[in-house]
Amino acid sequence: MSPTLVFGVIAGYFLLLILISYLTSRKSDSLTFYTGNRESPWFLVAFGMVGASLSGVTFISVPGEVGNTNWAYLQLVLGNMVGYAVIALVLIPLFYKLNLISIYEYLKTRFGNKTYLSGATIFLISQTIGASFRLFLAATVLQLAFFEAFGIPFYAAVFTTMVLIWLYTFKSGIKTIVWTDTLQTTFLLAAVVICIFVIGYHLNKDGSGLMGIIAQSDRSQIWVWDGNSSQNFFKMFSAGIFITIAMNGLDQNVMQKNLTCKNQKDAQKNIFWFSITFLFSNVLFLALGVLLYAYASQFGIDLPGATDELFPSLALNHFGTLAGVVFLLGITAAAFSSADSALTALTTSFCIDIIDLPKRKGINQDRVRLLIHIGFTFLVFFTIVLFNELNDRSVVSAVFKAAGFTYGPLLGMFVFGLTNGWQVRDRLVPFLCLVSPALSFVLDHYSEVWFSGYQFGFEILLVNAAITFLGLILLKRKPI
Repeated sequence: MSPTLVFGVIAGYFLLLILISYLTSRKSDSLTFYTGNRESPWFLVAFGMVGASLSGVTFISVPGEVGNTNWAYLQLVLGNMVGYAVIALVLIPLFYKLNLISIYEYLKTRFGNKTYLSGATIFLISQTIGASFRLFLAATVLQLAFFEAFGIPFYAAVFTTMVLIWLYTFKSGIKTIVWTDTLQTTFLLAAVVICIFVIGYHLNKDGSGLMGIIAQSDRSQIWVWDGNSSQNFFKMFSAGIFITIAMNGLDQNVMQKNLTCKNQKDAQKNIFWFSITFLFSNVLFLALGVLLYAYASQFGIDLPGATDELFPSLALNHFGTLAGVVFLLGITAAAFSSADSALTALTTSFCIDIIDLPKRKGINQDRVRLLIHIGFTFLVFFTIVLFNELNDRSVVSAVFKAAGFTYGPLLGMFVFGLTNGWQVRDRLVPFLCLVSPALSFVLDHYSEVWFSGYQFGFEILLVNAAITFLGLILLKRKPI
């Protein structure tokens, strides 16, 4: 694809996002930025959340990961479904009952200010890392498809990406995100469907023929029963449940959208319908992965060194102009649908949890919020550049591995708070939140030596949460 065409596609896409931002930002205020005035239609939130949850990680990494682990990833997704049910039935009623802006305010009510600040800080660190991983993918594609042709360095692609996100989120925040997510989900899913049809055209296969390729491929194997494997079903299914609870139910980024619904019932309908769409979307991505490898084999195309490069390489260099255009729209939509809400959530959490901005009188709150939004934009920018220097593994594994070490304490604190009435020594909780990830990291690093070849997978999140839970038991002081 020519750089001029790439520029036209991306420029047109962002002009559309900025137009949506303009239309949704009229008569907006700080409450609009944080809560969308709780006026979002539940079905709009549900559809938009698909793109935000799938993100650039799913769009690029999951199809490529089929070459490493077949369809084992679906075991995790099945666990995700159970996790979403827990969110809808347990967490949504709690957060609406307390009328929260930031979900970490629950920790203050339940335990105290130190625990509250610990939870919010964990989120800020986790979300910065996660958003950076996801945006790294988008910036890499933009670098490959556009900037590289003009000799522009990678950091310039990253900086441009961040500026574009800031332009359409800085004023109305979550209200704009709910609408742009809907547009981005549409582009993301349309890109996958069109690429599948393009593959079918080149392989001279109709829909049933493509399904036959998928059904007969060894890469479509789902179940892994080897107890030592990190892809073992029980590990991945259970981890899928708790990863969903931690990375969605206890994540301000995701829950901020749910809390823009008009009431608890609408928010619960949003979660259930979203989870069904999420399952089918992941099956679609896994199917695409099998077809990508079948296409490369059929036409004797050398596979790239990194699995994350498979889909971009084929779409941009072999599928033709139409597929290249929709791929660019898809990856841009996938990456930005999660990154834009991440920046909004980071700003919201810092304003509400760390500095309690709404209660500060005598200052220009909109100006302070704007400066904080700019600050997080630059923080994510520098993190992406650093990640580019350090990355040496599949991004899909890196994201969830990092989440296992950072979201574990959050999961442990919320589970402890919801399952008993004990108070804890609030001042000591920050130390526990440092010790728990550190111990989890050591266990993960030496597991093969200490446990006869056993490898931790995504279930390291559960270990981390369990250590935090046990630590809180040791820190308990008396019943409420």
